[in-house]
Amino acid sequence: PAAAEEPKKEQTEFTLKLDSFNAPDKLKVIKEIRGITGLGLKESKEMVEGAPAVIKEAVTKEDGAKWVKAIEAAGGKASLS
Repeated sequence: PAAAEEPKKEQTEFTLKLDSFNAPDKLKVIKEIRGITGLGLKESKEMVEGAPAVIKEAVTKEDGAKWVKAIEAAGGKASLS
């Protein structure tokens, strides 16, 4: 007998990534990353300077979309995957 196909599960957890940022807006992007991650200034700065970088894992689609908008408003480019 053929194996029954499993229904495709909808993705519920996403990874928030910082893809890039505009150099003049670096400080604003660092502040936004600090707010999202709760990291200190030094760690947030290193994360932004190391872009592309994973900011946060296992985020909901709603939170992720909100943070992507906030990062983009600050001058960065972010994505969910």
